Amino acid sequence: MALRINDTAPDFTAQTTAGEISFHDWIGDGWAILFSHPKDFTPVCTTELGYMAGLAGEFEKRNAKIIGISVDPVDNHHKWKADIKEATGNSVAYPLIGDPELKVAKLYDMLPADAGDTSEGRTPADNATVRSVFVIGPDKKVKLSLTYPMTTGRNFDEILRAIDSIQLTAKHQVATPAQWKQGEDVIVTAAVSDEDANERFGGFVRVLPYLRTTKQPGT
Repeated sequence: MALRINDTAPDFTAQTTAGEISFHDWIGDGWAILFSHPKDFTPVCTTELGYMAGLAGEFEKRNAKIIGISVDPVDNHHKWKADIKEATGNSVAYPLIGDPELKVAKLYDMLPADAGDTSEGRTPADNATVRSVFVIGPDKKVKLSLTYPMTTGRNFDEILRAIDSIQLTAKHQVATPAQWKQGEDVIVTAAVSDEDANERFGGFVRVLPYLRTTKQPGT
């Protein structure tokens, strides 16, 4: 069954370019971004891994770790990193999970159970559904998931924006409107009364009977 928001992210032990990890232990008390790739040495994914390497500091500011996964072996990942550096100018320092037996891809429902048990001989098209992003919180719950086609490079700036929203709304009982960015007005959730909103946020604007906006807390 597909993973849904607030499902516990499946735990696993796997080899990575940084050694063996137990996923939940590796996440620790912070956030994690797990993003997957159909195969090493593919053009779109090469640009994506390099871009993520360039954003590593931004994720660190948000107490969020980055980890990639491809169904190819770890040795291939190490070789791929040289191409990523050449193409994008960024060195991949975050771990890349090797999944040559397709175990993690199946665990996260990115491949069907009958996909076999080896990455050997599989083409990128065979693994086209291994193109997901999972944002996982400190409670090990899935907070966001997105799946892209192979020909569409992912917008990781949007992942940062979404993490900003998720972290803010978890702390302050607010929601964020369409196209929201850091520092912009937010929505007071229905769980907060008018009286409480005045006390907590210093007031609000009633746009509609069910829509109240206020300044972003902490700005």
